Amino acid sequence: MSTSALWHPFTQHGLESRMLPIARAEGAWLESPDGQRIFDGISSWWVITHGHRHPKIVRAIQVQADKLDQVIFAGFTHEPAESVARDLVTIVPRGLTHVFFSDSGSTSVEVALKMALGYWKNTGKPRTRILALEHAYHGDTIGTMSAGARGVFNASYEPLLFEVGRIPLPDHHHAQPTFDALEIACRKGDVAAFICEPLILGAGGMLIYDSAALREMHRICKAHDVLFIADEVMTGFGRTGTVFACEQASISPDILCLAKGLTGGSIPLAVTLCTDAIFDAHVSQDRARTFFHSSSYTANPIACAAAAANFEIWKTEPVLERILALEQAQAFCLNDLRTDPRFSNVRQIGTITAFELNGIQPGYLAVVALTLRARLLGRGVLLRPLGSTIYVMPPYCATKAELQDVYNAVREAVDEVMA
Repeated sequence: MSTSALWHPFTQHGLESRMLPIARAEGAWLESPDGQRIFDGISSWWVITHGHRHPKIVRAIQVQADKLDQVIFAGFTHEPAESVARDLVTIVPRGLTHVFFSDSGSTSVEVALKMALGYWKNTGKPRTRILALEHAYHGDTIGTMSAGARGVFNASYEPLLFEVGRIPLPDHHHAQPTFDALEIACRKGDVAAFICEPLILGAGGMLIYDSAALREMHRICKAHDVLFIADEVMTGFGRTGTVFACEQASISPDILCLAKGLTGGSIPLAVTLCTDAIFDAHVSQDRARTFFHSSSYTANPIACAAAAANFEIWKTEPVLERILALEQAQAFCLNDLRTDPRFSNVRQIGTITAFELNGIQPGYLAVVALTLRARLLGRGVLLRPLGSTIYVMPPYCATKAELQDVYNAVREAVDEVMA
């Protein structure tokens, strides 16, 4: 039994009693107090983009902490938040003109759901139903768990969750069932919003679908006046090869959720962007139409300074070129796995790769995930398989040589586990 008072996330302490201390990080690498170096193959839960401790972001945090650490954001504003908002509305899909700050991916989606429901209530139209893709994962608050697929992540909390309409995940070869189900659901006239993770479902198993399907789902929603919410918490800021996944379908959602990469992964911050129509529906002389959401640390100045520095990096450094180089390196490393009978459904989108380990129990609770994770850590590689699904999502600074070592470690670890 551990003597630590800490309760760690997504951790079964009955099976994992020892947590590995980390003392420092740089680039794509973590380092323990005794000097063990570990390649961060999942960008520390998908948040690190440019690499750990990018000097421009570190410096911005230091400078801001010495000027203004925190101020209530109701009735006040500050330049770091104004700067981030200005930059955001210039790079996100067209039509997203208002920025609401929060502090995590879950809360950014929770805010989006509340915005959608508030819009319909304030415009006097009785629309309250939410639609979402099957296998979705949108977070761990009550609203986001409701929007996510029912299963092991939220089974204990079922009494708290509200009903959500499920739309089949688009299939690469036959997406018509998705479109038919969405069309039928939207025709009923009670749907407030449809929410999806554009192009790839993350915690649901790194499930990829194409831009044509995303574009058609958006078209159907627009045809029936259903608000379209894009959860780009994971995909935003370059993961799929473009700054935002929605770009690949040439769509503009009504509401966009961003978090993880917003500060380059350095410090928690999230935003929910929306259109003029949604904002205007909440503007009134009637205080009852106020958008009632906040966190104590909304638009924290230090976090906003980190995000502003992240935007400066995107403006002044060849980030997209690094992303392309990482895509190519990932594709090169993935080639050897395509003919390996131990792996199936080998796939890639942008900087993300994923594949299934054959011959074992499918699903998130597959015991092999813990064993494989431990064997990989012993080889200096951090990966967290989603059950039988192994994925690699490194920071953009990762080199081809580093990735080759990662995939070699995967093959060696699988050899041991399968033996």
